[in-house]
Amino acid sequence: TIIVSPAAQIRRNDRVVARTKSGEVLAKQLVRETATRIELMSINRAHADRVIPREDVSWMARIIWASQ
Repeated sequence: TIIVSPAAQIRRNDRVVARTKSGEVLAKQLVRETATRIELMSINRAHADRVIPREDVSWMARIIWASQ
């Protein structure tokens, strides 16, 4: 279970949920955000890190609480 805040400012190293325009939903850690791309590190090391073109991201929100 996670709670995200679309209104919260996202900073480097925050855990985020991002949805791509193709419908894929990712829970990752924000490594770097530039004008053209978003670099995400996997929270679960069994999954690969991702670099996604900014125009492919529908929305991204900071994770403010998580329960495992």
